[in-house]
Amino acid sequence: MKILFVCMGNICRSPTAEGVFRHFVTKAGLADLIEIDSAGTHGYHVGEAPDSRTQRAAATRGYDLSSLRARKVAPADMDYFDLILAMDRSNLDNLRRLCPPERQHRLKLFMQYARQFDDSEVPDPYYGLGHGFDLVLDMVEDASQGLLASICRELGKEHMLSPKEEQQAGGKPQESGAGVDLQLPTLQIPPLGAKALH
Repeated sequence: MKILFVCMGNICRSPTAEGVFRHFVTKAGLADLIEIDSAGTHGYHVGEAPDSRTQRAAATRGYDLSSLRARKVAPADMDYFDLILAMDRSNLDNLRRLCPPERQHRLKLFMQYARQFDDSEVPDPYYGLGHGFDLVLDMVEDASQGLLASICRELGKEHMLSPKEEQQAGGKPQESGAGVDLQLPTLQIPPLGAKALH
């Protein structure tokens, strides 16, 4: 299973999602089944590390994003990744323009998997105040737990979730089409910061 998180510049929201979800996947013992990456729909920050405010907020919760580097979404990503999760509708629309019709089902909003938040989008904290980065983390952690629960259910591995995550797995119903269409080769998850080569 290969998952790509996407925002605009790949320096705030999507690298946060990559780092947080990788942490949860590793903790659940599914690192050999799930490959994780992130990218941006624009190339403003290609090659840059995540925003320093993003890194500081993540570090306070134990997530190290320092080795990640921004890249732009490539057409090959539409074929390579099984699930491509946008942080907001604007970036989802950009992905839809890039994605061929037969791959459109792979594109979804990340917040479809949230259990505690009713928001459909993760807000961009780049031009805001510091607390915006903490809110992004709250939302990303919530949606990451829901995404992991969805994958575990389809793998028949609910027992690998913590009791709290199992309870959340029965939370807010997902929107139509939010399930994961799994085709599961056994994949070795790359180290934090590794990028898929296309």
